[in-house]
Amino acid sequence: MNDLTVVEFAGLGPGPYAAMLLADMGATVIRIERPDAQPARATAISQRGRAKRYAADLKNPEDLASVRKLVSGADALIEGFRPGTMERLGLGPEVLIADNPRLVYGRVTGWGQAGPLKTTAGHDINFIAVTGALAAIGPRERPVLPLNLIGDFAGGSMFVVSGMLAALIAARRTGRGQVVDAAMCDGIVSLMTAIHEQIADGEWTDTRESNLFDGGLPDYSVYECADGKFVAVGPLEEPFYAKLCAAVGLASPPKRDAPTDRKILRDTFSGIFKTRTRDEWSALLEQGDNCVSPVLSYLEAPRHAHLAARGSLIEIDGVSQSGPTPRFSLNATRPSAGARHPVPITTAMAADVTG
Repeated sequence: MNDLTVVEFAGLGPGPYAAMLLADMGATVIRIERPDAQPARATAISQRGRAKRYAADLKNPEDLASVRKLVSGADALIEGFRPGTMERLGLGPEVLIADNPRLVYGRVTGWGQAGPLKTTAGHDINFIAVTGALAAIGPRERPVLPLNLIGDFAGGSMFVVSGMLAALIAARRTGRGQVVDAAMCDGIVSLMTAIHEQIADGEWTDTRESNLFDGGLPDYSVYECADGKFVAVGPLEEPFYAKLCAAVGLASPPKRDAPTDRKILRDTFSGIFKTRTRDEWSALLEQGDNCVSPVLSYLEAPRHAHLAARGSLIEIDGVSQSGPTPRFSLNATRPSAGARHPVPITTAMAADVTG
């Protein structure tokens, strides 16, 4: 992707993260910001890897012309404003694709470019609420927020990136660009495909903590240890279940199919795991196909042996953050802090894009 240039219109949440992923994969990402934009902080991890940062007043005709010139030489654009905003600025897809017929125009929003809620404000919590995802997560008493991972980043950033890459392949083959409409609500629904399969097969109960992946099974659950910390236990397959039972001192694997069996097994596991600390269980069970892992905090995660060996977390300017993923055997790139200081867009030259 070293020959790919993407113009990013500064925003919040899924847009910057998507641009970060593209930069990590080798794209040249040029960020357009408001005139009062401050230099990026070292802790602004999602803004890493930007090749250049320009400050532009998109209501100023000269700045607007400079932005159009910049985009006319780019391969792709990414924006996350409410529908209609870019059109009112004179930077809608009809205008910019007319300037640059092979442009891939990536749009990531919560509700998408069409539908009765398209111009309505919302956040991750709202998007996961209407799709059924939020209702399925947490204990029986009430739903629990799974951070903002599902809507903003999985349902938004990942889908706009994959859609843009597919459109870029098509554009290089045909010379024709297109709009990629990545709505978080659509992405979340897609992420629930495995749940939809279980519903279709009659294997899903519309009650939390009653199903395969929602804590309903004692052999796919979280248990408290002697020190008040937790381990995650998930030996769903019979060989792994048998290994775990033997490792924790059960003479034979208890039955686990009937509801009464599951209650007994949960009570049995609860008693067993409270006899040692989390780290003691981890040392005993993390290796050997037992499907047991320590539940680590975000501060502990960088020190986990496997993550450390892979470099899953790295440091840039002393700030711990995710390493690049996925990994490529050819032309691998290492993320960097990138440009932090915006400069006026009037200094932009055609040489700033390589498309």
